[in-house]
Amino acid sequence: MPIPEELQVVAPRLNHITTVAYRLLSSLNDIEQALRKRSAADMGPTWNVSRMVNYHHGLARMTLTPPADAEPDQLRGVIFLQSYVLADGALSFKASLNWHGCESFPVIAVYAKPSVDWQAEAGRIAYAWLAGPPAATITMAPAAEESLVSMAG
Repeated sequence: MPIPEELQVVAPRLNHITTVAYRLLSSLNDIEQALRKRSAADMGPTWNVSRMVNYHHGLARMTLTPPADAEPDQLRGVIFLQSYVLADGALSFKASLNWHGCESFPVIAVYAKPSVDWQAEAGRIAYAWLAGPPAATITMAPAAEESLVSMAG
């Protein structure tokens, strides 16, 4: 059955949104699984994870916060994903890594090439976040920040 005339203008946009939604959600899921797997393999920490996805704008955010009983210096932060379409029509995305108390925001781009392994790329992003922020850009350790808050409060 052909697409009705009034929907022919909308159909390509809906297809793009569906593709973006799939790539964002699957990448976010793969990154979270890689984080959990790597952390468990290293007997590392766990996080409470919350997600937000805006399919219309091709944006996603995963916030990683330590549980209440975690060590004060445990990594916490956000991984942002932005999906975009290249000139050749290939769907790609970039991940911006953010850590609490850090002014540096490294970006990892993932391009849709025929040989791309999306799960391996998600693992690369997860491992980069687990490695922590570049040492020279840490503005304040979480433990020091908490002591300042307790002195003020």
